[in-house]
Amino acid sequence: MFYIKWGFIIAFWTLIASVFHYTLPQVDIVRVTDTYEKRIDPGENRLFWAQADAGSDPTISSRDVFFIQTRRVDNSVMVYRNEDTGWGWPPYFKFDTSNLQAEAADVKSTAADPQYVAIRHYGWRNEFFSIFPNAISVWPVAGPDASKPLPWLNTLILAFFAAIVYAIWVRWRRFRQKRIDPKLEEIQDSWEAAEDNMAEKRSRLRKWWAAKRRGY
Repeated sequence: MFYIKWGFIIAFWTLIASVFHYTLPQVDIVRVTDTYEKRIDPGENRLFWAQADAGSDPTISSRDVFFIQTRRVDNSVMVYRNEDTGWGWPPYFKFDTSNLQAEAADVKSTAADPQYVAIRHYGWRNEFFSIFPNAISVWPVAGPDASKPLPWLNTLILAFFAAIVYAIWVRWRRFRQKRIDPKLEEIQDSWEAAEDNMAEKRSRLRKWWAAKRRGY
């Protein structure tokens, strides 16, 4: 039971951490190498694609998606998709996909004459399942060593979530101490009393049986 309890707790908090890591914004310093548009038919990875752009038919799953190809400071490749989030989840309320694609195309550069930019995004990159992070915004920076903005939004969201968890935990602890623990103690006392009663009856039965055998 101990392992099941802790297994459930670890699985629950791992899921919560994964949701936050996927949805909270992150910033990468990169060099844009190309931008393009590609026809996408979401399949098993449908969960990791955003909805159709605002004004498009949401019932048609096949659609054109913008992509932004980049190279990081360490020269590794990172590809971002560029999709509207609209009024859906995560709540970025992004409706400017075409504008963002134009901004990304305007800052393309080569290795010989690099121009670095910061890309704010959410999501993961997974080559095996063809999952791409979704770009939210892009802006030029001084160079590859440019500092990233402080994650104030992430800090506020995580602090707010921690406050909610703490408030729930405090109320649950009080409820358990006032309502559940006394009941459990009553049940335990009842079991102990029943065990003592059974032990006393067994003792009397043994004494009676021993006396009967001596009398026989």
